[in-house]
Amino acid sequence: MKLLSYQIKGYPGPARMGFMHDENIVDLQEAWKRLQRSELNDELANAADRLVPADPATFFLNGHHVIEQVKDVKKYAEANHVKDISFNRADVDLSTPVPSPGKVICVGKNYAAHAAEMDSSVPDYPVLFAKFANALIGPEELIEKPAFVQKLDYEAELTAVIGKEATHVNRDEALDYIAGYTIGNDMSARDLQKRTPQWLQGKTLDRSTPVGPWVVTSDEVHDAGNLAVRSYVNGELRQSATTEQLIFDIPFLIEFISSLMTLKPGDLIMTGTPNGVGMGMNPPQFVEDDDIVTVEIDNIGRMENKVTEMKK
Repeated sequence: MKLLSYQIKGYPGPARMGFMHDENIVDLQEAWKRLQRSELNDELANAADRLVPADPATFFLNGHHVIEQVKDVKKYAEANHVKDISFNRADVDLSTPVPSPGKVICVGKNYAAHAAEMDSSVPDYPVLFAKFANALIGPEELIEKPAFVQKLDYEAELTAVIGKEATHVNRDEALDYIAGYTIGNDMSARDLQKRTPQWLQGKTLDRSTPVGPWVVTSDEVHDAGNLAVRSYVNGELRQSATTEQLIFDIPFLIEFISSLMTLKPGDLIMTGTPNGVGMGMNPPQFVEDDDIVTVEIDNIGRMENKVTEMKK
């Protein structure tokens, strides 16, 4: 399933969980209620707020449990008339599908060619840093560039969503802890990032990091270790690689990170970016006001965000 967060255009109100069905967006909780009532499970239908939260901030905190609850909803939608709870893609705005993760863990220098373009050696251990939820925006929202930032850069990244609590996980079992995958664009203020040894200040500016357009459940991503990753600026291809080139693959990352800290449902792991970032070009080419940054990952999707300079 492609699980997403949506709002109907022109109707203010909280975002709700939905899923893609034939290029339309279906309200997830309402479809789940109908499925339960069609099977005479009125008690389950009436408990929808607890079992299948409509609030995206809550949904993924339930992890694998809630995803298992809704797997049959897609089949139900395919077999039944759900037009009254289905919306044309053009009529909705997509928000970031996981708006309030407990942790956003990022991996730096995880492609050898990217480490080289940053004049760095290949690390012996994963280079970890953090973002926070204040940085996250949706797949169609504006990337906010503070006026004092001169070197804003893009970084296309496969992003894993944790589905159940993980501590001291063995790499052979690591993929069982993933709820699904999405796209992250680790926008980085290089001038802030590089002015101290610690990168955090350049990595978690308000409303700077697009994530989306949806979370593709792990059962539909058959080989996350071999997905093509691309980025474009104003239509010009900048990055092109596959996740097969990761120095530390996803099972290793989950094993390594879960040995340091407990991962919880809804946590995000941004797995690193390939070469082709603006800072690595000669001369460097950073994004500016009105630039369009597009990120694509095969089997996941595509998102496109415009950069806007904030005057204050």
